[in-house]
Amino acid sequence: MEAIDFLRAKKVMNNETYRRDRSYRWNYRNGPGFKGPFPRITDVSQKEFFGSKVNSRLGVAAGILLNSRWVECYSRLGFDILTYKTVRSSERPCYPLPNWVFVEPINDLEPGSDEILRKARRRARDPAEVTSAVCFGMPSQPPEVWRKDVRRARGKLRRGQLLVVSVVGTPAEGGGEASLVEDFCRCARWADAAGADIIEANFSCPNVCTAEGSIYQDPGASGRLALALRDALPSTPLFIKSGHFNDRRKLSRFYQSVAGSADAVVLVNGVSRRVLGEDGRPVFGAFERVGILGRAIQPAAVSNVSAAVEYCAGKSLEVKTIAVGGVTGIEDPGLFFEAGASGVVMGGVPMLDPLLADRMKRKHPDW
Repeated sequence: MEAIDFLRAKKVMNNETYRRDRSYRWNYRNGPGFKGPFPRITDVSQKEFFGSKVNSRLGVAAGILLNSRWVECYSRLGFDILTYKTVRSSERPCYPLPNWVFVEPINDLEPGSDEILRKARRRARDPAEVTSAVCFGMPSQPPEVWRKDVRRARGKLRRGQLLVVSVVGTPAEGGGEASLVEDFCRCARWADAAGADIIEANFSCPNVCTAEGSIYQDPGASGRLALALRDALPSTPLFIKSGHFNDRRKLSRFYQSVAGSADAVVLVNGVSRRVLGEDGRPVFGAFERVGILGRAIQPAAVSNVSAAVEYCAGKSLEVKTIAVGGVTGIEDPGLFFEAGASGVVMGGVPMLDPLLADRMKRKHPDW
């Protein structure tokens, strides 16, 4: 039986559910490209997760779950914490192609360094060895579209699964921080009313040049926004998504600023690096520095998660950490759970290896 499952998994690994040669809009309308068959999901005991019972503390990060069809597909694949792609209070188009490329194999990214990465000619055969670069720009459907679709997505989940909806504020021209805070809270309330079990407020994006992409770097602004979101959502679990911290002191100040408002921080939202093509030019045109995800960022992500958990324990801060970043292989979540993470969500690998969560749960039913 295990041999048959392994062969099926190897076959599915060759199928990318997100068509990187097609636009974001095309994938929204036509994806996901999973050709099946769906696995018979392993029966495991349920775990406590922020006031709810879940089959596992494994899930999909904000990224490839573009709409309710994508959410339904990955719920059937055994991912139990499903994050609906980041939404806004107004429509926002995606950046032009390319949006997602693979990069040449590299050693682990060094925190604080500025390596130049190169686009790969071909993808590594093993999804566990893949490192990618992405540049989407946090696109969003109009709120009248995504609010209805979130309700549909919530209805597609199975027992022991949760829907997280990722939201981001859109700064108004000349509106300042108050305008951004108001817009964040508006989106969060809409997502909550649409049926989200958990709200994730995205405080970071490596590919956005406006204020919403770097909030996490300002502890004061992070704290004020987190408090406003807590007031807007008095009873709904609130996660805050943060980028990578090169400096442990900055990480500590950020956690201190959101403690008491956020239930958890989702850490880390990629690592920013320059990515060039064979011609020496930026692969993503005007965007030279973009988000890196996959195998190469795992040590940086584990280090950030470990430091965050240690700091919160030392200061008795009641804010948990949900790990993301560099989870590409079946044993990788263990590194984060050992570091004290309360859950592990995956960004790029579910597109390359959609049966991974089921294989993880078969081997580690305690996750």
